Amino acid sequence: MQHAMGAPLPPPDPSGRTPGAGRPPVPPVPPAAQGGHQAPHPHAPHPQQPHHAPQAPGAAAPYSSPPAPGWGAPGIPGHPAPPVPPPHDITGHVPLPPVAVPAPPQAGPGTGTATLAVLLIGPAGAGKTTVARHWAARRRVPTAHISLDDVREWVCSGFADPQSGWNEHSEAQYRLARRTCGFAARNFLANGISCILDDAVFPDRPVVGLGGWKRHVGPGLLPVVLLPGLEIVLERNAERSGNRRLSDEEVASIHGRMAGWYGSGLPIIDNSTYDVETTARVLDEVLARSLASPPAW
Repeated sequence: MQHAMGAPLPPPDPSGRTPGAGRPPVPPVPPAAQGGHQAPHPHAPHPQQPHHAPQAPGAAAPYSSPPAPGWGAPGIPGHPAPPVPPPHDITGHVPLPPVAVPAPPQAGPGTGTATLAVLLIGPAGAGKTTVARHWAARRRVPTAHISLDDVREWVCSGFADPQSGWNEHSEAQYRLARRTCGFAARNFLANGISCILDDAVFPDRPVVGLGGWKRHVGPGLLPVVLLPGLEIVLERNAERSGNRRLSDEEVASIHGRMAGWYGSGLPIIDNSTYDVETTARVLDEVLARSLASPPAW
């Protein structure tokens, strides 16, 4: 005859006594101690909880090993409840990473991982748009480039081109474009994204120029002037096309007005002999010094 669990019964004792009489019953071995999981027989009786006889006052309680983690039934004293899996294990929800992932520190001098707003000033043909885009693309943290001329040209029908004559319409569209750029810059900064803006800001118009940008973006704005020689500006302007190309007289006039930035206290980069890569690197070094000691403007 076979036991319900499959183990053979012991042979009968010749003395007539029941085998194992007078000895305490051996508790069943948990499945984990048997080296694997063993399914119970379909007709096996449900195992009962061991009955403990009441003890006399002052008698020591019999030793019993603590239950293994995860074993036992909930609601029974001394038996821990089974662990509850976290909600994402049940629903399959996968949390998304944060939007701005911190980058490792940048080696050598430079702005590193700082979140900052930059205003790159320069005359037409100074290369400020190209340098600003290159600097933003080479940073190791999220950085946006906002070009004032690009935002101005969002106006398709009714665009007021200053080359056709500076009037109240072109002035109003410039002010609207600056406010739009300032709003975009604040939105990027609020989300941990640096930004660099470029504009031909004149030193003889402080209220509309630097003062306006400071109001639109914030007091932490870092202005840098990009001012190569006149012959370089004229050569680069000649390579332009469309409404981005100005007359030589107008370029010379703008460049002469930009010379007023000398002595203003703002950092000035003469990129007459620099390529784009070198100018962007020098710009990053100048900005690092401005972060350490902000210019008074």
